Amino acid sequence: MDKILTRMGDGSLIEMTFGEVMDDIRAGARDAAERADVPFLSEAEMKHIFEIVTTPGNAVGVRLGDEIVSTSDSGSEKLSAYCMIPIEKSVQALIHERVLGGDSVDIGFADYNYKTVKGVAEREANVLRNAVERAVMPIFYGAMTNLGFYTYPDGPVPNWAELLPQGKIAEALKAQEDAARHAVRDIVYVAERMYEAGADGFNLDTSGAAGDADFLAALRACEEITKRFPGMGVEVGMAGEFVLGMHGKVEYNGTRLAGLYPHEQVKLVEQAGASIFGAVVNTNCNESFAWNIARVCTFIKPCVDAATIPVHANVGMGVGGIPMCQTLPHDVVCKADKILVEICKIDGY
Repeated sequence: MDKILTRMGDGSLIEMTFGEVMDDIRAGARDAAERADVPFLSEAEMKHIFEIVTTPGNAVGVRLGDEIVSTSDSGSEKLSAYCMIPIEKSVQALIHERVLGGDSVDIGFADYNYKTVKGVAEREANVLRNAVERAVMPIFYGAMTNLGFYTYPDGPVPNWAELLPQGKIAEALKAQEDAARHAVRDIVYVAERMYEAGADGFNLDTSGAAGDADFLAALRACEEITKRFPGMGVEVGMAGEFVLGMHGKVEYNGTRLAGLYPHEQVKLVEQAGASIFGAVVNTNCNESFAWNIARVCTFIKPCVDAATIPVHANVGMGVGGIPMCQTLPHDVVCKADKILVEICKIDGY
């Protein structure tokens, strides 16, 4: 029986028959459709995914003319952090542009959250200014909202993860609301420094990582930034396909944030004034690439259909059908990109 080499969600190589691949595509699509109450993929779309997943060889690509643009998170840090090459960040930005062919790059601090960046914002602005002066491509500044950094002992509010098991519900809810206000203040402060330094864009990365109050902070910060700093676009990238209800009651413009999926998240991001929405679907390490990428497409396709701003699917370690491993396997990455472009019609990644 014919078999192909493919991968699991943790990156390990496995053999699958053609029938098993198709079964996993159907199962992954069904899982997403049932969770988010979105349309199931058509037979033609699942067949198209099957053809790409089972394509022989290590590299595939889209048709000439179907190329899309790329954005990044902590892009200027990755050569130092992952490749262990000690290069100053503004120089790394130029390497992304002139060697790696990047369409844009994100300057970010090593401790990638806005609470930490606030203390070194002037120095970070100088790094960004150096990059902007020499680069042709757009230069973003980015970090995470990361409400967890605002809890005791290093932050100003109690830790709701400790309050909730004690039954202190009201106190836990207030702590999250207070943390969100602190985060918005810090994000806008950093955005002002980067706007003055000439940033082309601002990246609110991994929004919602600490739950719905974290997503609320990103939305409010985006709204404030787009009002105060005209011409500087904002990309809001998510932490997952589902907004966790750590608070459960917070709303934005009358919509409760807990439980929202990508096609619902993007509408609020648009209302906040964002320029780009970074949609996320998490990878299941215990399932195959075929299962994961079909699930991704089922979430992302209705998101693109609902959006009026560009949708950049997060396609990296542990998201977008990509395995959860440090060194990403090229065979899966290029197939995931091709599938998302051709099935979901994403605007970037």
